[in-house]
Amino acid sequence: MLRTYVLALLVSGLATSVATAAEPAAHIQLSGDWAVQVNVAAGENAPKVSALVAVDRPELFTVTAERHESLPIYDPAGPQYRRGARLTALISESLTAPDLLDPASVVVRSGPNKTDETYVRGRDYEFEDRWGGIGRIAGGRIAEGSPVFISYQHYLSRIDSIVLTSAGTLEYRAGKPAAETPMAPQVTASERRLANVWIPGQIKQLTKNNLFPIMETAYPEPAMTTLSQAEQKIPRALAKLRSGEPLRILAWGDSVTEGAYLAHPEREHWQQQFVARLRQRFPQAKIELVTEAWGGRTTGSYLAVPPGQPHNYQETVLNAKPDLIISEFVNDAGLNPEMVEDRYGKLLADFQEIGAEWIILTPHYVRPDWMGLDRQNDIDQDPRPYVKGLREFAARHPVALADASLRYGRLWRQGIPYNTLMVNCINHPGPEGLSIFADALMELFPQK
Repeated sequence: MLRTYVLALLVSGLATSVATAAEPAAHIQLSGDWAVQVNVAAGENAPKVSALVAVDRPELFTVTAERHESLPIYDPAGPQYRRGARLTALISESLTAPDLLDPASVVVRSGPNKTDETYVRGRDYEFEDRWGGIGRIAGGRIAEGSPVFISYQHYLSRIDSIVLTSAGTLEYRAGKPAAETPMAPQVTASERRLANVWIPGQIKQLTKNNLFPIMETAYPEPAMTTLSQAEQKIPRALAKLRSGEPLRILAWGDSVTEGAYLAHPEREHWQQQFVARLRQRFPQAKIELVTEAWGGRTTGSYLAVPPGQPHNYQETVLNAKPDLIISEFVNDAGLNPEMVEDRYGKLLADFQEIGAEWIILTPHYVRPDWMGLDRQNDIDQDPRPYVKGLREFAARHPVALADASLRYGRLWRQGIPYNTLMVNCINHPGPEGLSIFADALMELFPQK
């Protein structure tokens, strides 16, 4: 919905967002369950303005008689997000989006009509309340291979925006609802997005966790030091980039590096995005990119694979004879700093033995509850011991650190709830989320 507000000339003391030079600062504060008070201070050629902005509530959608050719047996012991068939409206990449389904609304019948046989939850079928995975129960009335028709109600996520128009008015613009990767509505070059409002499906009222004032329009890139990380930590790789001598880069990681979920992996992989930018900066470079990735696994998984088997560490990583290894392992996040020192210390010794230099990517943020977080704003500091361990390891050893985590931790300042970049609503960044890895990698290199 689009709403334009007539503004009163009023300013009150509220939390201030950081604006670029000559722009009035925006102040956003909750005012009741479904409204926010917006104040914009006076600018060089603009008066101070204020308005109480109503926020659209979550919309409830109804699906009637969705046909499923058959249902699998419900697996109560499986992961919450993979216990049965997926309801179509909730599909998020290979999984479903959580917390969008109204569990009380689910009705399963043998046919599309209300007069058809209605099945009973707990006797004929079961489903997971948060994620919606649904399956039949052995011994129930739903036979193997029999079609069923499922009716249900659900919510979708949405990113709305509060916009200051070129005419000096405030507009509330609702984003397009989506189960995964919702996007904020467009603004023109002459407009300013003051804040985003995050509507993550069904919520009873707004809280401060739903408000994302625009504090930055981009990540604040650090000033280039006298010597870049590349010059200090991976000098041989940098020399080859500059001279045009062949450089073999191995991208090593898990499903995020594998990128099987991407529509266009040849250009959307983080490693493809990075190498494309690297070639622009060093046009004389002769780069060969090799990828070795294993979805759902860790560095420890590689070390445990016997010789002759797929993904054996010696055969697929060391024997690839890379000049530069870039590792990405969000699945190593269970390691604490001591374990990082032990595991990664062994890897470093192996890489040094084959003459390879190493860049470690810190991981992206994943589902808040998987990180011990209850929000997606005010999260600059990554709470995971693994990330702390990686930073300490790189500081102690001749290893470059591309700190993607640091960049993810500031997305909220740009009005972005970071998990909206995950195409599976858990831990698979889409192309935009993967570009942050390329950003972190390019930060390591000098301009030429």
